Amino acid sequence: MLRVLPMPTGRAVLSTLDRLQDALADGDAVLPVPTDNDAERDRLCAALRPGEPIDDDTALVVATSGSTGVPKGALLSASALQSSATATHARLGGAGSWLLALPAHHIAGLQVLLRSIAIGLEPEIIDVAAGFDPGELVDAVTRMPGPRRYTSLVPTQLIKAMDQPDAVDALRCFDAVLIGGAATPVAVRQRAESLGIKIVRTYGMSETCGGCVYDGVPLDGVRVRIDSGRVVLGGPTLANGYRNFPQHPAFAEPGWFRTDDAGELHDGVLSVLGRIDDAISTGGLTVVPSVVEAVLIQHPAVRECAVLGVPDPRLGERVVAVVVGDGAALEDLRAYVAEHLDFSAAPREVRLVEQMPLRGPGKIDRAALRELFA
Repeated sequence: MLRVLPMPTGRAVLSTLDRLQDALADGDAVLPVPTDNDAERDRLCAALRPGEPIDDDTALVVATSGSTGVPKGALLSASALQSSATATHARLGGAGSWLLALPAHHIAGLQVLLRSIAIGLEPEIIDVAAGFDPGELVDAVTRMPGPRRYTSLVPTQLIKAMDQPDAVDALRCFDAVLIGGAATPVAVRQRAESLGIKIVRTYGMSETCGGCVYDGVPLDGVRVRIDSGRVVLGGPTLANGYRNFPQHPAFAEPGWFRTDDAGELHDGVLSVLGRIDDAISTGGLTVVPSVVEAVLIQHPAVRECAVLGVPDPRLGERVVAVVVGDGAALEDLRAYVAEHLDFSAAPREVRLVEQMPLRGPGKIDRAALRELFA
């Protein structure tokens, strides 16, 4: 039977550890849902049917983070979750204490709890219900037992923390800061490394028990291949399909999951180029948003950016950009991009915002951004 598991914020989330451990030990499967968002809880319950029977091999049903349409529930077995925790600690250099600074009902936050359960060590908690305060890292890291300390953040949290010297000092105390949920711009990674922060870029999703590729290299047992430009993942961390879409084509090939991401594989190292459906067709040419974003983020007036295509009667789609920064002018940004890429990739419009709208743990809500150009 699938049971609802309310996931509170702050230290109250520690009350869920026994339920999670029981689910891993052949107890009832659980569906983690937030306690601070009734609409999201109701949406997940309506789609994923707690209270109804479920396969005995399922320990957790974890919803994908998309905020539109019907959420899909990845069926995660105890063996897949345990394989993920074991492979993570092996790659990072050994078991250690974990700091939770993400919502606990998403896969990245859940994995912090599950890795802590795997080593029998209670995690430290930062309450992010009202937003992420980098200053809380300072006290949190002092409460964490050694010798090894880990945490998991999304890029926007890292960017915010790097603006506070005390938070930077705290992040230096971690043996690894896992960064996932969204692509980490090269400039952000380089800045973190220059500050002495040991970041590890992770790639994965609910369907793979979270991050399964670290710094481009698959975890032990994880398989990666490229099929017509698409990233395809396999191995022991793979979900057994979806709760509410049993015949979904993403799982049509046994033992493999077809992602929606474009990528390249060189000498065993994966480079993710962005979502396949985010590619922009403008004037008969194809522009990959992540390539343009990688250039824009190097501009001194740009702190964060997102590039997308919006309908255009002449071009089909036109390239536009949303920027968090210090008043960068459209012509300056167009010229900057044109210096590095074909002029067709240069944004034709720019909107300045104070912060990016997000969906899920750190993913930019591109649908919300497109509304700015309606």
